[in-house]
Amino acid sequence: MLSTLGAFAIAATYLFAVLTAGGGANYTGYLEDTAQAQAALSMPLMVGYTAGVVLLLVANLSRLPLSLIALIPFAAAFNIILGQIIGFSGIPLYLDSVATVLIGLLAGPAAGVLTGIITNLAWGLSINPTAIPFTAGAATIGLLAGLAGRYGLHKRLWALLVAGLLTGVIAGLLGAPIAAFVFGGGQGVGTGSIVATLQAAGQSLLGATTLQSLLSDPLDKTIAFLLAWVLLRGLPARVLQQFQRTHA
Repeated sequence: MLSTLGAFAIAATYLFAVLTAGGGANYTGYLEDTAQAQAALSMPLMVGYTAGVVLLLVANLSRLPLSLIALIPFAAAFNIILGQIIGFSGIPLYLDSVATVLIGLLAGPAAGVLTGIITNLAWGLSINPTAIPFTAGAATIGLLAGLAGRYGLHKRLWALLVAGLLTGVIAGLLGAPIAAFVFGGGQGVGTGSIVATLQAAGQSLLGATTLQSLLSDPLDKTIAFLLAWVLLRGLPARVLQQFQRTHA
């Protein structure tokens, strides 16, 4: 029930941001490229996404054994290190969810959600504060990876890659309003340059960040799912069996 409410809060917040920015409400009118619109929409976005994350966290934390919870900080550290490396490289990708996908495939949606949340909170509190507003997207990636594992999509590489592509589309859509209205579209060296180029070509702020997300995120998450699949195949059978017993 709480997981459903959390997912609903995240989805409703996204729809609110898109409809409001597009002039579907009188809250800001058609002001999506102005500082006024960014200020007006950033707080509702943060509140709605945070509420969704808290509900997902509460719903899933109690469903996991302590032995699995103890592994999640190591997975989060892997995500952070790889994400930092890619961020400094200027490549218009992220690759900060590989371990989230791996844990989700191994141990299910609850574990994937928790790994995504811990990754972004730890990252934001230690190195990069801008990671925190994207926690809802990280939790969603973990949830979708867990569902992919639950339904055995990792047993067929093509199916897993399709799951990664769709996960990227959803994550990109969720992250675009945050990038636009909280950070002005300037997230990351590589991705920020794409947004600037699209705006120079006449795209609105939300339109540019959404298009950039739909260009970068599906590829990014497909690669993340592929890398997680490679790591998964390298694990011993006894480890896989241990995780399967905790699959929730």
